[in-house]
Amino acid sequence: MKAVRRLLIEAGPLAAFFIANARYDIYVATAVFMAAVGISLAASWLMERRVPTLPLVTAVFVLIFGGLTLLLHDETFIKLKPTIVNSLFGVILLGGLAFGRALLKPLLDYSFQLTDQGWSKLTLRWALFFLLLAVLNEVVWRGFSTDTWVSFKVFGVMPLTLVFALSQVRFLMRYQLREEPQSGG
Repeated sequence: MKAVRRLLIEAGPLAAFFIANARYDIYVATAVFMAAVGISLAASWLMERRVPTLPLVTAVFVLIFGGLTLLLHDETFIKLKPTIVNSLFGVILLGGLAFGRALLKPLLDYSFQLTDQGWSKLTLRWALFFLLLAVLNEVVWRGFSTDTWVSFKVFGVMPLTLVFALSQVRFLMRYQLREEPQSGG
């Protein structure tokens, strides 16, 4: 149930964005997206008494780039947001590794118990995946219509992320910390 709730909290704003764009236009969709992200963060806080770091950072960028989109009436800003956010995540994760820190560990340590080598490799994998998403976003928003880009965000990025995350399960099992047997007596 908690996983379903988390999925609704995180995917809800994107679904609202898609529906509003289909019914109205990118500007109404952007306003709806901004409101939905705020509601999502509030719901996360009310249900879990915490707001996860990545959705919080993403929300800040949605508000900034969404605000610029609406203020300047230029859809380029909302289209650039995924490129910038994914690039930022990728570069920060790679930067952490360059300094000997697997920055996913403090974010996900409550979910997984991995060896240090496992955290480093998982961080590298996610960093490269975020950079791939940034490149894909650039290709789609620059090469296709706004409606295609919105559809890609919902029906491309979300499934790609889910498939990528699921593809990491065997890896997580391989690098999972093993409990040492208790010695008796």
